[in-house]
Amino acid sequence: MVRLDDSDRERIAALFDRHLEVGLHHGAQLAVYVDGERVLDLAGGLEGPDGDRETPETRHVLFSCTKPYAAVTLHTLVDEGELDYDDRVVDHWPEFADEGTEKAEITVRQVLSHTAGLNQGEIDDRPDLWGDWEAAVAQIEAMEPNFPPGETPAYHALTFGWLVGELVRRVSGTPIEEAAAERVFEPLGMDDTGIGLREDEDDDVATLVGFDAFDRCRDPGEGLGDNAEVAAPFNAEEIHRAVIPAASGIGTAGDMARFYACLANGGELEGTRLLSAETVERLTALEAETDADGTLGREGRFALGFWKGGTTVAPYGTLSPERAFGHAGLGSSVGWADPEENIAFSYVTNGVRDGSYEHVARVNALADAVRLAVLSD
Repeated sequence: MVRLDDSDRERIAALFDRHLEVGLHHGAQLAVYVDGERVLDLAGGLEGPDGDRETPETRHVLFSCTKPYAAVTLHTLVDEGELDYDDRVVDHWPEFADEGTEKAEITVRQVLSHTAGLNQGEIDDRPDLWGDWEAAVAQIEAMEPNFPPGETPAYHALTFGWLVGELVRRVSGTPIEEAAAERVFEPLGMDDTGIGLREDEDDDVATLVGFDAFDRCRDPGEGLGDNAEVAAPFNAEEIHRAVIPAASGIGTAGDMARFYACLANGGELEGTRLLSAETVERLTALEAETDADGTLGREGRFALGFWKGGTTVAPYGTLSPERAFGHAGLGSSVGWADPEENIAFSYVTNGVRDGSYEHVARVNALADAVRLAVLSD
């Protein structure tokens, strides 16, 4: 059964091109899978303000769209029985906390659901340490919870990556960037994706531009700060090469859509099983929700390493269904899966825009166009 015909593709491509024509960003990619089959793979614009033409192979900084890659790497270890979601972090990582303290009771589930209370710390403001794994981990070990563990959903913008990454290293004996490649990227054929660039790779990453906020349509109390200021460090080669499992993913929309196509299909794609269907059910179940996230100041619904749909700020379509899950990255990228309809979607740009309004408006316009086309056939 055809669920996206040529006229559907033309209308979606016209909207994709319109975003470029009006200057929402310099370059972008859009990839969609339906029923495990790639039905869209668009690229347009430029790699940067004065860059080369964007192609489907152009690699971008994925910001927090990296988090699900790190999380699923950890989920594969759960699938293998190497750890459980309700294990204490300190049982796998003894230096994480002193026994008898509040911090020592933090669980893997709380880390993955952004309820560990370690949402922000000195490390967030130290980009000079982001490329030094041992230094970053030492910062995590020295942190004390900002909220009682398990009580307050508060987005762990950067700390999530070192928490999950060090857990993967402690349990598997393999650094997170290698474990993600071996357990996620290589099995799924995500050939243009990694957590940071490797030594033998050129720094050919698209240039990010932090666009000025549109003042008539924004909430200055939300988000992580000024777009240009937050984006600026991520144009540096040392950050491109750093292993920051919450933010330094380098990749394409095509690869991200493959990842979500696998999860939308119960953990299997094209004969490759990444996770058991049971683990996919567990990792996508709602774990925590809030009307005012302790970090971002907006509503949120969290699964284990993913954002759930069903909120006014979820970037999965204007009326995003609660069953949808995925992640966005700093006003520039988003990927999601709808398991009921077996849709996987990824939109990646090099233009950083304000989260709840400008970014969500542009990604939701495309998500709505895709969903309407698929569901109308």
